[in-house]
Amino acid sequence: MTIFRQAKWNEPIVYEISRDSKEGVLLDEEFRDYALRFLSKLPKHIIRDSLNIPSLSEVEVVRHFTRLSQMSYGVDLGPVPLGSCTMKYNPKICEELASDRRIVEAHPYLDEEDVQGLLEILYTLQKWLAEIVGMDVCSLQTPAGAAGELAGALMIKKYHRDLGEGHRDEMIVPDSAHGSNPASAAMAGFKVVRIPTDPRGNTDIEALRAALSKRTAGVMLTNPNTLGLFEEYIVDIAREVHGIGGLLYYDGANLNGILGYARPGDMGFDVAHLNLHKTFAAPHGGGGPGAGAICAKGALADYLPVPLVEYDGRKYYFKYDVPRTIGRISWFYGNIIPAIKSFLYIATLGPLVKEVAEVANLNTNYMLKKLSALPGVDLVYGYGRWRKHEFVISFEKLYKETGVGAEDVAKALLDRGFHAPTILFPLIVPEAHMIEVTETESRENIDNLINAYKEIINIAYTNPSEIKRCPQNTSVKRLDTVYGNLPKNIALTYRSLKGKTA
Repeated sequence: MTIFRQAKWNEPIVYEISRDSKEGVLLDEEFRDYALRFLSKLPKHIIRDSLNIPSLSEVEVVRHFTRLSQMSYGVDLGPVPLGSCTMKYNPKICEELASDRRIVEAHPYLDEEDVQGLLEILYTLQKWLAEIVGMDVCSLQTPAGAAGELAGALMIKKYHRDLGEGHRDEMIVPDSAHGSNPASAAMAGFKVVRIPTDPRGNTDIEALRAALSKRTAGVMLTNPNTLGLFEEYIVDIAREVHGIGGLLYYDGANLNGILGYARPGDMGFDVAHLNLHKTFAAPHGGGGPGAGAICAKGALADYLPVPLVEYDGRKYYFKYDVPRTIGRISWFYGNIIPAIKSFLYIATLGPLVKEVAEVANLNTNYMLKKLSALPGVDLVYGYGRWRKHEFVISFEKLYKETGVGAEDVAKALLDRGFHAPTILFPLIVPEAHMIEVTETESRENIDNLINAYKEIINIAYTNPSEIKRCPQNTSVKRLDTVYGNLPKNIALTYRSLKGKTA
């Protein structure tokens, strides 16, 4: 069963096919004269004698990048079931409209009067996002999800300092939270306190109660968590945290599972970041960049990063006078183009946005039901519970019985034309596959992925060495994961170029 057959060749890098005699562009004499006059005015010590730029003809450049594209896999070719990443198909109407030259060529220093249309879109998106998560105010100034996490942690820190409670230097992070939460809390200057997960897949509320103290600044939660399970005690958690003067931070990486049905603000969260590239289908990863809106309610809204986009009844403008703002997280106003794509996505769906969560949850639980019945597959947490947008299975039993582990199964999926899911995460699940098929995948695609898992598991029990050799159908074969060795041709190329490319 194959969805996409990757090209087997290993395309050389441009430096290997470069020849000094080749040129891809010819500069006219007028431009050459202008460039030389410009260079003559520069100090000699900043002018390089030569540039290490590869020399290729136009057709070689086109063919090189076309061949590279044939070696790549993305959401336009098939499912990318990366748990916690929400890699869904990106509607092309959003891509087309956001590529309008009036948007992509807008300079960040343009006067507000010249970008009223853009500001109106951003203002409206702020309002929509605040409503979706149940918060009072939203800022699009944070350029990525991780930046949103950091902003939220910094807001909590400044809030406590302004209250004269700078001694609150601990941030509680459950071990089922999104993976970057501990790093964001640490970057904000907090000591990270880890809380375990109970057998049903919830944050262990008794352990949380024991960890809460006068030093607690807040708790960072992902809900649904990385197991794909909704926190059953979220209202109790909010009450306990607020009861000792702490704040509750919501990581929006998994909002796809509850979109339109539950709002973090109603659960008791004080601040939330949203990964617009995940939930609202702006391109993710290599197709990015992403965008990380941050929303807050109550007193914490006064700490949002600036500028916000406001409307005074006559014009839209950047608002900088947020009373206790943490300032800027990025120099300019976040990532406007993915924000516009998210605006278009929400505007296109309208009230049907709730179906995002409905179909994502249906797809998830359908696939989980099929996979959990296979030999060698186990669930570690939340037996009998419905998942939301993603689920985690363990191949520990398969590994013990055949020697084939989670990484081997993932590599075998590559050979069958599928993108592998997130593996070996979350760390609380041994030999984990963290799978999220999203609402944009059809039942046929999901069945194909299920059948690939069945085939791999069957071979693991009959001829495990075959799976241990995967992948064989990709341009780069199996790497040495113990030492992280690169394939020989890449390693040699790297060593030959090291120190030559500035």
